[in-house]
Amino acid sequence: MTAWADAVARVGVDARAAREAQTDLEARYGEPHRHYHDLSHAAAVARDSAALAAGLPVSERAAIALAAWAHDVVYNAAPGEDERRSARWLRQWLIRAGVAEPHVARAETPVLATAAHEAPEGDDAGTALLDADHAILGADPSSYAGYAAAVRREYAKYDDETWAAGRTAVLANLLARPVLYRSGTARARWETAARANLAAELTRWRANPGDRR
Repeated sequence: MTAWADAVARVGVDARAAREAQTDLEARYGEPHRHYHDLSHAAAVARDSAALAAGLPVSERAAIALAAWAHDVVYNAAPGEDERRSARWLRQWLIRAGVAEPHVARAETPVLATAAHEAPEGDDAGTALLDADHAILGADPSSYAGYAAAVRREYAKYDDETWAAGRTAVLANLLARPVLYRSGTARARWETAARANLAAELTRWRANPGDRR
């Protein structure tokens, strides 16, 4: 996880606290109830958001790297609360490491934005994180199917009927958006495949709302 260490170093840090934060982060992403929102997902978001933010200033790239690694550090299949607690985790560790408040806030804000998946107009760093977080939607059909099955396992506490109703609503809402990705680069890379994947899954759920764990 050199990307985490590099990002923290860019904003000024106590090295020991940074290492302790990384240890805690890795332990949390390794929790047994995670099937998709694990360390591999965080690494993929860090990679893709870095590519999308390549033209931004160093401080912005550092903030988005920290946000990418931390955006799902707390994950209990509780939308909204998970994002708030993940942002709180990031804030607490960065403060403990001696990072200045402006850098803390800049890294915290995109994590909070993942709750509604909306960022202010002109927030290119936030846009990079949100688009990278949805990159899986535009993956090849096999990878997308693996993602969908893994998320279903993470929400195993819900019965099939409840899950089917919620999942079809999420898919329909996504497909109703004029665009799935905020940046032109992400749209060119993932938009067409993402819409095909979402439409195919929605069709399957509507045809057969049985167990998909």
